[in-house]
Amino acid sequence: MLRVTGDITVPGDKSITHRALMFAAAAEGRSRLRGLLPGEDCRSTAAVLRGLGCDVPDPPPDGSELVVRGRGLASWTAPAGWLDCGNSGTTSRLMMGWLASRPFAATLTGDASLRGRPMRRITEPLERMGARFRGVGDDGDPNRLPIEVTGGPLRGLDYESPKASAQIKSAVLLAGLSGAVPVSVTEPILSRDHTERMLRACGERVEQEEADGGVRISLAPSGRALPPLDLAVPGDPSSAAFFIALAMLADEGELRIRGVGVNPTRAGFLRLAAMMGGIIDVSGQREEGGEPVADLVVRPGYLHAIQVRAEDVPAAIDEIPVLAVLAARAEGETRITGAGELRVKETDRIAALVGNLRALGVEAEELPDGMVVRGTDRPLSGRIATHDDHRIAMAFGVLGARPENDIEIDRPEVVDVSFPGFWQMLALLT
Repeated sequence: MLRVTGDITVPGDKSITHRALMFAAAAEGRSRLRGLLPGEDCRSTAAVLRGLGCDVPDPPPDGSELVVRGRGLASWTAPAGWLDCGNSGTTSRLMMGWLASRPFAATLTGDASLRGRPMRRITEPLERMGARFRGVGDDGDPNRLPIEVTGGPLRGLDYESPKASAQIKSAVLLAGLSGAVPVSVTEPILSRDHTERMLRACGERVEQEEADGGVRISLAPSGRALPPLDLAVPGDPSSAAFFIALAMLADEGELRIRGVGVNPTRAGFLRLAAMMGGIIDVSGQREEGGEPVADLVVRPGYLHAIQVRAEDVPAAIDEIPVLAVLAARAEGETRITGAGELRVKETDRIAALVGNLRALGVEAEELPDGMVVRGTDRPLSGRIATHDDHRIAMAFGVLGARPENDIEIDRPEVVDVSFPGFWQMLALLT
């Protein structure tokens, strides 16, 4: 019997924390930031900004207020050495956008996992704007870190993105902002819009309209200095998803999660979890710093299989791992398609999820762009290979909380990338 009852908050949104640190470093004046995620990825962003001469401390472990003294983009200086983005794809890809207009060369690198992830999707549109990129690794591959970015005067761009990607869109928008040139990005489906919301909060004109083949986002930079931020970061919906799943897998109880971001471009998991049978009440909806926030109350429900299609994926891409472990306990066959982007995350998440589910005794198979998972109520046991992926570790940690399951995580410490204190909170609730 698993009973899950409690009243919790989750760490600040990782995507918004990255952007808040960057915008504060580019602004003129003292920015006051609260609720920042203190995970390793966000510390990587702070470290990269310090390498560019910015006064950006690490996010406090307790989410207390952080003051960033911004001196404007013109104060950014050429780094003395390579800028280490750690495991953070967001840090590397968004920083390429900021650096595209800076009048110096800077080399971005990362850990072994990040150095294996593709970067051409980012460098290609920025090259069209006038930035230059050069692979400086042993193989000289310009599609993989380490990459030297040489910035300078930019030209405007009207870009049609082949996929819905907040990182592609953000890199172009930030290059347009920093280079003071108009840009637009058309994507098949609207991806996460945290960058657009932060730009608007800073007084910049960002427009969104329907276009042939998708949604068009346009920025006409004002040319004014960015104002300092006064921002409270909402709880990360991707972090909340693990405890939503925990409450759904329980036999009884009620879990309240306070102050979670419910941005429509991030809330796809809530809809899919409800379709699967989760009972999720959303209350106290409000807006903080341009982002919608709410409290969630979750209760167990009878779980059944669902179909996840391409149009469902952009708003739930980071939650697919925890959705897959829910599917392992749902009646029927869950089919996930249109999620090929999972192949190039911290690891190949499709292969990692299917391999780990099979190792536990769950019937699962890979698809080129997704997976099929057949639910079972049998006890599950085995050792999980995280592949140094924080979301794989947390997803199977939640499945292992069921008392009939005996699941060992090979590297539980990898969760510190996005959720320090995850295992302590999981133990407290169960």
